[in-house]
Amino acid sequence: MPATAAQYDTLADVLHALGDIPPDRILWNPFPGTATEADQIRICESQTLVELLDGILVEKAMGYRESLMASTLLMIIGAFVRPRKLGVVAGADAIMRMRDGRNRLPDVSFTSWENVPTNDAHLQSVADFAPDLAVEVLSDGNTKSEIARKRDDFFAAGTRLVWIIEPDDRTVAVYTDAETFTLLRESDTLTGGEVLPGFELPLSEFFNDPQLQPKA
Repeated sequence: MPATAAQYDTLADVLHALGDIPPDRILWNPFPGTATEADQIRICESQTLVELLDGILVEKAMGYRESLMASTLLMIIGAFVRPRKLGVVAGADAIMRMRDGRNRLPDVSFTSWENVPTNDAHLQSVADFAPDLAVEVLSDGNTKSEIARKRDDFFAAGTRLVWIIEPDDRTVAVYTDAETFTLLRESDTLTGGEVLPGFELPLSEFFNDPQLQPKA
């Protein structure tokens, strides 16, 4: 069940419903349960990146290392998608509407042109469509339960492929539904499957990208 502030008796209940996240990631203004999409847009533009989960604004957990990793992957995917005119690639500040009241911000996303519902749907403040591919780069602030709930939201909205990147282990979990995954290690090659046919990325090349290494 989605969490709403009025549905639970204690803050602990709300935190558990959101994936056992730490309380300092919940914004208190607007008061939990009362936040709107307009509030989310305003705060994302002026303060910090937040997801909207049934009236609750939750700060996105992401550090500088995770941002570098996401931006590296975004450039690699973009270099594959753009010359082939396959669709749109977005970064961590792109708000995507999973359903009414639940807006997610995947670290990287790809949506094929055929799944962009109107000519300018991708040019709005909030994308009213789910990505075909959603990528999350794990940070210390994420919890397993939180990421599981994100996967549920993505696939329920129509996402077909989710990559969960673990920087410390240098692995990528490739999900084709909310529970089924294949774990790829640094010696493996990440592919786009049916979502990005022909896309291949040796993970040794990705994890050893120069901007992800110590300064020479």
